[in-house]
Amino acid sequence: MKTWKLVSGILSIILFLLVALQSCAAGVSNTLAENGEVGGSAGILVAILLLAGGITSIATRSSKGNGANIALIIMYGLGALSGYTMAGSYTDLKIWAIWCLICAVLALVNIFKKKSNN
Repeated sequence: MKTWKLVSGILSIILFLLVALQSCAAGVSNTLAENGEVGGSAGILVAILLLAGGITSIATRSSKGNGANIALIIMYGLGALSGYTMAGSYTDLKIWAIWCLICAVLALVNIFKKKSNN
């Protein structure tokens, strides 16, 4: 799981840049269209959670406790939840929410894997 945490952390940090740029464009589009959607703002929230989750994942890949995994579940879980519920016409946000959900589930798997090894 150390390798997965490193890879997912790096990918999450790279995706942060992509999601942030797309979210800015979606926010401008929503503002100009005056449609009342919040997909751009939700995208910025997902991007920030991706960055925080990526940094946490890299920094704690060798930790022995479950605190880091719980933090990852919360960060990526909030990213997935906000991405799914507030995407609106910004449909790419659902793709990034799937990535957040995958990372949250794998952090949960890591908790159970550590319990079974003990």
